[in-house]
Amino acid sequence: MSDVATEIIRPNFQIARLAEIEPTPCPCGQARRAFMNDKNDVASMHLVDIKSDSETHYHERMTEFYYVLEGEGHIELDDERHELRPGTAVLIQPGCKHRAVGSNLKILNIPVPKFDPNDEHHV
Repeated sequence: MSDVATEIIRPNFQIARLAEIEPTPCPCGQARRAFMNDKNDVASMHLVDIKSDSETHYHERMTEFYYVLEGEGHIELDDERHELRPGTAVLIQPGCKHRAVGSNLKILNIPVPKFDPNDEHHV
């Protein structure tokens, strides 16, 4: 039996097909956000296409993990600039002002706890 749902939610697991989720605008570009349902509070997972004119922002409660999948660019963390390339991982603590910038830059972002749009503050 073929399962074509974008997300599968069961009592003990969830599955998401990130590439098939509708993108949502975010400060860094376009995010395909998985595990954003009311059955999960632990973390969410976002496939993000980074834009070249992303916006600096921070979170008061949320920690983020970035993992660069493809492309190149840089990330600004509390006014420090660091190179990004495939295989780079970044841990962003609450309160850290940040933005990623690149062309053809795609990252996997894991917010902990699950992403909350009310915890996104623009600088």
